Amino acid sequence: MTGEQRDFNIVAASWDANPVRVKLAHDVVRAIRETIPLRPEMDVLDFGCGTGLLSLGLLPQVHTIIGVDSSQGMLDVLEAKIREQHFSTMKTCRADLEHGDPLPGQFDLVVSSMTFHHIQRIEPLLDSLYAALRPGGRIAIADLDCDNGKFHDSPEGVFHNGFDRCVLKNLFERAGFVALRNRTAALVRKPAPDGETRSFTVFLMTGQKPG
Repeated sequence: MTGEQRDFNIVAASWDANPVRVKLAHDVVRAIRETIPLRPEMDVLDFGCGTGLLSLGLLPQVHTIIGVDSSQGMLDVLEAKIREQHFSTMKTCRADLEHGDPLPGQFDLVVSSMTFHHIQRIEPLLDSLYAALRPGGRIAIADLDCDNGKFHDSPEGVFHNGFDRCVLKNLFERAGFVALRNRTAALVRKPAPDGETRSFTVFLMTGQKPG
């Protein structure tokens, strides 16, 4: 783990060129669709939305999505997609919760993929996401199972080397979420520096704010 922040603005333009990353987003979208009953009246928050790989996969089945990210570079890429494809029900918001920025509104569903391991303090983040949900709202978080620090080529900006699902479930419960479930959402295969191919699992943890 490291306390250094990664500058995602630098990598934003080439983010979608990685086929492993694109496939992972598609797998997470599928897992959410299979686990959460998406409805056309749902307002959704995508926390750590990046270039919108997750958001745009869910957009056809919900009412609105607001993509929140602390990187303006990532949001610029997403905003270009929104303009080019005329996605009138998708908007973006630059916010850094770790520096006290508020979330924009109230939502029926909060989703996030591969963002939590970049957040140093998980408990206050979960409190903020809980507060942003309407009563009965759902949360769906995808991230790495414990990876011994081998998933990322550089530890820059990585505060958690994956998560123990039981430990994370306890944090969700402390924040007030109920009906917690987890499942494996994706298997990621990445080449290692030694030429071997390593496999990593990504879980999807879901829960609900009591109504």
